[in-house]
Amino acid sequence: MRTVGPVDWLTAENLIALVTALLGVLVSAGAVWYERRVPHQRRVGYRVQLDTAIGDGTADRAATSRGATVRRGFFDATRDLAHASLVLLRIENDGALAIGAEHYTDGDDHGLTVEFTGRRVKAVVVTAPDHPRLLSHFPDSWTGAPDGWAGTTGAATIQLPKVPLNRGAHYKVLVLLTGGRVGDEVTVDGNIAEGHVHVNRSTTPDDTPPVFSRAARTVTVVLTVCVVALAALVVRERTPPPIGCARGTLTVTGSTAFAPAVRDVAKKYEQDCPGSRIVVEAHGSASGIRRLAEVGARAADGSPAVIALSDGRKPGGHPQLRESTVAVSLFALVVHDATPVRTLDRDRIRRLYRGEITDWSAITGGPRQPVLLVSRNAGSGTREVFQRRVLGRNEPAHSSRDCLRRDDPEARVIRCELDSTEQVLATVAALPGALGYTELRAGTGLKGLHRVAIDGRLPSPEEIGTSPYPYREIEYAYTWGEPPADSLASSFLTYLTRGGGQDVVRVHGHLPCATPKGLRICADG
Repeated sequence: MRTVGPVDWLTAENLIALVTALLGVLVSAGAVWYERRVPHQRRVGYRVQLDTAIGDGTADRAATSRGATVRRGFFDATRDLAHASLVLLRIENDGALAIGAEHYTDGDDHGLTVEFTGRRVKAVVVTAPDHPRLLSHFPDSWTGAPDGWAGTTGAATIQLPKVPLNRGAHYKVLVLLTGGRVGDEVTVDGNIAEGHVHVNRSTTPDDTPPVFSRAARTVTVVLTVCVVALAALVVRERTPPPIGCARGTLTVTGSTAFAPAVRDVAKKYEQDCPGSRIVVEAHGSASGIRRLAEVGARAADGSPAVIALSDGRKPGGHPQLRESTVAVSLFALVVHDATPVRTLDRDRIRRLYRGEITDWSAITGGPRQPVLLVSRNAGSGTREVFQRRVLGRNEPAHSSRDCLRRDDPEARVIRCELDSTEQVLATVAALPGALGYTELRAGTGLKGLHRVAIDGRLPSPEEIGTSPYPYREIEYAYTWGEPPADSLASSFLTYLTRGGGQDVVRVHGHLPCATPKGLRICADG
């Protein structure tokens, strides 16, 4: 038994599946941690919602170089605003717990400290349109700066009072600054009992807000790539066959007369069911039955992937073979085109095969032309049907091996036996005076021969069941026992008898047993 090494499982599918699973676990664990841990802390968040120049000096050098600052009125008349900027700061409780004045632990006189690096504070406006009661915590004595506003220099910091904030509550601080540059760092600092102060990233009024955060986009893209790659590999390697299909290799043997139809059905099945391979090896009905019996007897268990087709029922014995009706097949007599015979009654057919009529002139009244009988070998279902339904007896022994010379000097006519329907058709078309038999569709389009009516009737699929035309038989399919429902043998047999193969069978001149007319005929046997 082969052991699996540490590298054996490290395939592309497994690696991608592992990475996808780990990412999923990490993201899920992170989400659970965030939901359980972070919201249950006291948190004061702050964000800079506006930072813009209102002066034309160093406050926004990039804007000044583009001529983007135009000042009029009070802003233009006030000398101290030549290098001014405005910053709008939002202070908010974005945690899950309320924050009271007692939770600010920096000192007795203030709760938070705002620092504007490189700039000086000139004026402050506090607004709370959604929570106006918060403004009561900014008394008239509150100046914002530790030492008040000292002339034009000002301070770089603002000290905010201990403002209680319920969940979601916020207020805004609008600050007029001088010096420095727009975009210089703005920080808020303070100590919160069982919590902390942190910066929130938000878009400015001029920015387009993103639909997803950068972290969400990154995780989504990575997970999508992994899932798509894994799905592509799984679809490529392990796509199940369509419903009703099966994979593997199946051998169909037996009837040569039905072989053209089965070959076309097999091609269609292989197209409809990728991963399947149907091998048609037709050597005659009796030969197919024998091969199936031999293969089945050797099988250790179950049903082998072999189907045998037979013109008519199998001979006695072989009780292990399971029988299915497939179609009603029509057969025809064919003669060389040089023989001007269009119809033969059964009496004359029997006399021809008994050797009582040796020359076609006895029938046509025309030039002499010796009769040449081209038959199938003893294992042929086509021959067995011909003997049973037309001759009423067995054919005589063959008298020639090459269909040209009489090997038996006492035989009254040349009669040879061939292994397949195709060989019969080719020989009849090549030898003047030749008479043979074939399944109906196989003779279509072949040059050098034509069909002969029996008792004035030509074989016609449309008249099966209503015409007395005698040369017809049911095609049977045999398997060794009952093949498993998910096996290729079971699937193909269903396709042949009741599925998409019926149209192909009908095109070849056979009547499927699953049709309303075929059900009645096949039931009668």
